[in-house]
Amino acid sequence: MGVVGLLVARDLRRAWIGGGALLPVAFFLLVAILFPFAVGPDSALLARVGGGVLWAAALLAALIPIERLVAPDRDAGVIDQWLVRGEYAPTIAFAKLVAHWLAFAPPVLIAALPAAALLGLPGEALIRVELGLLIGTPGLAALAIATAALTASLRGAGAIAGLMLLPLAIPLLIFGAGSLDGGMGTLKLLGAVSLLLVAGAPFVAGAAIRASLD
Repeated sequence: MGVVGLLVARDLRRAWIGGGALLPVAFFLLVAILFPFAVGPDSALLARVGGGVLWAAALLAALIPIERLVAPDRDAGVIDQWLVRGEYAPTIAFAKLVAHWLAFAPPVLIAALPAAALLGLPGEALIRVELGLLIGTPGLAALAIATAALTASLRGAGAIAGLMLLPLAIPLLIFGAGSLDGGMGTLKLLGAVSLLLVAGAPFVAGAAIRASLD
């Protein structure tokens, strides 16, 4: 198993054993449960806005564990040890990106099934939501890793990271929610934005990790 595999397995084990991986799913489902109480029992309205609600919930679910993505390993000297061994900071950041996506995205995709039922989404809309989340959640994970690395050395990192991540995630949210009505063209735009974020975030996060350790 390579370095990336070792780091991914380590972060996944910590996320699941510590119970942190369950919090995003619980939050995601809680939004789906509470939203109908807020807007009333209008099934047509719920079906019309339900996809956007699920996307907003997925965005916030990706944000919940952000304080545990980089800061604990930085403070404990784990990242220092990997850097001393000659590993590149972007490689470490990429491994953390993959681990974060594996920890929150597949459970959220599964949780979207009962959530869609609660919101009264038709089958075709559910398929589009699932496809959009599959394409867009890597971009959400990339943004989470980048902002976690940028704020790892700051007090109140979770709140600051949220303020940084939410505006940057607007394109993903727009194209993700828009894919319900926009067809394949919107999904392609969503995929392009997500791919761009996945490609660039490890280098941004790696530079931030290096700067915080100097």
